[in-house]
Amino acid sequence: MADDASSVIDPQLILSHNFPETTYTYTERDAALYALGVGACARDALDGKELKNVYHQHGRQSIQVLPTFAALLSFGSLSELTNLPGLQYDPRLLLHGQQYIEIYKPFPSSGCIQNKASISGLHDKGKATILEVEVKSYDKQSGEPLCMNRMTIYLRGIGGFSKSSHPYSYSKNPASQNVAAKIPKSQPFAVFEECTQPSQALLYRLSGDYNPLHSDPMVAEIAGFSRPILHGLCTLGFAVRAIIRCVCKGDPNMIKTISGRFLLHFYPGETLITEMWLEGLRVVYQVKVKERNKAVLSGFVEISHLTSSL
Repeated sequence: MADDASSVIDPQLILSHNFPETTYTYTERDAALYALGVGACARDALDGKELKNVYHQHGRQSIQVLPTFAALLSFGSLSELTNLPGLQYDPRLLLHGQQYIEIYKPFPSSGCIQNKASISGLHDKGKATILEVEVKSYDKQSGEPLCMNRMTIYLRGIGGFSKSSHPYSYSKNPASQNVAAKIPKSQPFAVFEECTQPSQALLYRLSGDYNPLHSDPMVAEIAGFSRPILHGLCTLGFAVRAIIRCVCKGDPNMIKTISGRFLLHFYPGETLITEMWLEGLRVVYQVKVKERNKAVLSGFVEISHLTSSL
């Protein structure tokens, strides 16, 4: 297996690759459509905590952009993976394992973003390869840093490329790679239950993730699912919305860091239960699908401060 894998994986070529810089231009309409795609105002169109994410509430000049909108900025860079030198893989065997986001300042309601991508990790897991991609995003006009995304991607079926007895493993910033969260055994600080719409994935995909696994029944069946599944980043958006509502009292600008590990598929139309534990300025969370009593997502969110009412 190692001989075969070595012909499709060249670590030095992968790590030395310079991604072309990309730009991402969005309007207020795009930000509002994203908020609707992750469930904002779905239960109550008059919801005071979420109407500001889709409408100029109380005479505001612009809407407030949800922090998980940051994940959309890296789509252009991820499309470059299909042309990554030193790596040949079957896109159908790609799994999005984790997402880590750092927010440096609130997003404007519209803008043009400059993105700089790099490979931040590469690990040989024998039967699979783990690739970590880091994307730093800047306001194109001012040059100010806005956010950083780090995605962990599992490429099934192409591991075993190590040249020695020790599995190959590289991390650009080892200390910052551990984004897992241990779920407490105590009772949650807060629990938020929300039913998704059967069309949720079809709405969310309009924000730019057109993977047919989330819309085409035949593709989903080939992948082993009974019907199209919801995007993992959409589920993450639901979870962070729940934290903004229950912990941040509706203020999305309190979110500084977001970490999510995708554990299991979720079908549009099922019910999400987000459990939250408060540990100082860190909110540990776990998302379960109510109908199957299975955890589909876990992670943590770091906030800037605690509200006085907590």
